[in-house]
Amino acid sequence: MKNPFALVTGASSGMGLEFAKQLAQRGYNLLIVSNVPEIHDAAEQIKANSQQLTANSVEVIPLQLDLGQQSSARELYNYAHEHDIEVEVLVNNAGVYHDRDILDDSEGFTSLIMNLHMYTPAMLCYLFGQDMRERRKGYILNVCSVTSKMAAQRLGTYGGTKAFLSHFTRALHIELRKYGVHVTDVSPGAVDTGLYSIPPIFTKIGKCLGIIVSPQTLVRRGLRALFHGRAKTTVPTVFWQVLCFIILLIPTCLLRLIRRLGWF
Repeated sequence: MKNPFALVTGASSGMGLEFAKQLAQRGYNLLIVSNVPEIHDAAEQIKANSQQLTANSVEVIPLQLDLGQQSSARELYNYAHEHDIEVEVLVNNAGVYHDRDILDDSEGFTSLIMNLHMYTPAMLCYLFGQDMRERRKGYILNVCSVTSKMAAQRLGTYGGTKAFLSHFTRALHIELRKYGVHVTDVSPGAVDTGLYSIPPIFTKIGKCLGIIVSPQTLVRRGLRALFHGRAKTTVPTVFWQVLCFIILLIPTCLLRLIRRLGWF
């Protein structure tokens, strides 16, 4: 019997690559997607890693596709059906990070981040979710963010789009549970993927304090939450939950003062 497939977006590096590796270790064949040609190198890396850790090899299909276009979700769904790929696990990981004033972004970037964080993952959930509901089995993991709780300057676009994805995921979790389809919101805080422009010493300190986690830890906890049917998990847990709670208590007038002083 052919192993089921997991579809991972943004899988050429970082958390996406780690999601693909750990799903392969669980025996899933993979359809991995990214907009860069390095997705093919990632496929070879995943195969080699899987062969070292497990007795059984898995099939890994790389697809270079720009998910920042509104036609991409349908194109990806059609590709899977045309190649007889039955997706049991969907991981919506593709995205971009920044902290910047909203009006300082280009129109192109604003469109890109909204498509990557909202339109494409929502449509992939809609399309593949219907197949999962019909089969009465499936798993959907959406990579959201702790910033979905942070309505603050310089995070308006990033946090706002992640807030949509978080709310969408919660609703989908409730709607699909009775059909045997599990939907999970994984909200990372800081993950050591090289995404943040901070000195290595501060990264090391952050990891020692539990403020920053490795991609391996984030993915392991996220998949555990997914396969246990949890609605949401925040990684790392305590620090970021406390921080989010504190930020929610900050009045707008104080945020304006912080802005005026040039602190953030």
